Amino acid sequence: MTGSWAPRWMPRDSPEAKLLAAGYWWDAVRVPLDLGLHALRHLGDETGAVITDGYGRILYWLVRPGSAAGWSLAPVSVLTSGSHVVVPPPHRTTGPGPHWHIAPSRGCEWTSAARLHSALSTCLTTDACCPS
Repeated sequence: MTGSWAPRWMPRDSPEAKLLAAGYWWDAVRVPLDLGLHALRHLGDETGAVITDGYGRILYWLVRPGSAAGWSLAPVSVLTSGSHVVVPPPHRTTGPGPHWHIAPSRGCEWTSAARLHSALSTCLTTDACCPS
């Protein structure tokens, strides 16, 4: 992340990651790592912030609240109100533990839910893209 800018919701007062509620500032799209890495290639520069949970081999995309409602893409989960995500502080860009795969930047906190859905759908229907 460049400079000292960070979104209002990001933990800045601690060097540790914090458990934050989804559904207000953002919803999170939880994707298994292998599928998520393929989707990242499809999205290219059209991705917003992505958190890596190296222990669980999971990627979390942040999307605008409500923008991924109604998705049905197994093994993808949409986390909204009532769910929580471990959010790393701005400086944590490598593991171990939760870290920013792609840190949020001014004007680019969220990924377009429509573009993410398209990338994930493509990966899930293309044998070469997704592990079985």
